[in-house]
Amino acid sequence: MGRYCARRLLETIPLMLVISIFVFMFIHLLPGDPAQTLAGKEATVEEVEAIRAEFGLDKPLIVQYFNYMKDLFRGDMGRSLKSNTPVSELIWSRFQFTIQLVCAGLVWAPFAGIFIGVICAIKRGTFVDLIGMLLAICGLSAPGFWLGLMGIQYFSVHLGWFPVSGLDSWRSFILPSIVMGTGIMATLARYSRSSMLETLREDYVRTARAKGQREAIVMFRHAFKNSLIQVVTILGLQIGGLLSGSVITETIFSIPGMGRLLVDSIAFRDYPAIQGLLMIFAMQYVLINLVVDMLYGVINPKIRYD
Repeated sequence: MGRYCARRLLETIPLMLVISIFVFMFIHLLPGDPAQTLAGKEATVEEVEAIRAEFGLDKPLIVQYFNYMKDLFRGDMGRSLKSNTPVSELIWSRFQFTIQLVCAGLVWAPFAGIFIGVICAIKRGTFVDLIGMLLAICGLSAPGFWLGLMGIQYFSVHLGWFPVSGLDSWRSFILPSIVMGTGIMATLARYSRSSMLETLREDYVRTARAKGQREAIVMFRHAFKNSLIQVVTILGLQIGGLLSGSVITETIFSIPGMGRLLVDSIAFRDYPAIQGLLMIFAMQYVLINLVVDMLYGVINPKIRYD
């Protein structure tokens, strides 16, 4: 296991290098001049050129990339063009709000999704199965921004139950967590049902029933545990999507997290901040996939890593 983890961690180095190239090129393909934005519309050509030289934007792209990677390996993500503060400090100041938001969604969504999927598989073809899958389809079909706006309009403006924006109290987490977690709940419900139904057709499940074991033991000790492998894979991808998908939720609810910072940085053409945020989002996807691989061995001891 240890050798496998070390090898996977080493494999992330070339992967992150490739990602850094694509991120760098994508950012520099964005329209607009950050130096002109920073200097203002009334700035002279000399003032714009001075700002461009100060931040190294006058150098060839290949030189800018190597300078950025050299600083990145030292833990320096550069300085924000907008606030002139270190990007690492800027991201860290917003990180806590995004993590709080993600945790609020993870408190209920995975458990609700797996529970609905398992119950629908056990009650396949019944009214319970129909209602559960209807909820899952609605959850997958409803866009996050629509859910957020409808929630604010009805529960915040009309009923006054929850705050419109911010994360000031426990009540302010409810609407954002629903927007963040609905997609996860719906996705896991469908995959849990499908995986559970596939597992119930396996020979060892029929053997357990033939031995006279109680149905509850057959369902949860044999079928449910072995069906979790596919579900854990999807859950890992969904958690990664929560962090990068916080852009919509944080924008709608005016939460000063990493997603909102990304939107503001793109609007201002703040290249260092955009690069830092996208690299962090990419890194968390890679690390989450590594954790998911490790969980396979915990869920199913038959899986061995050589």
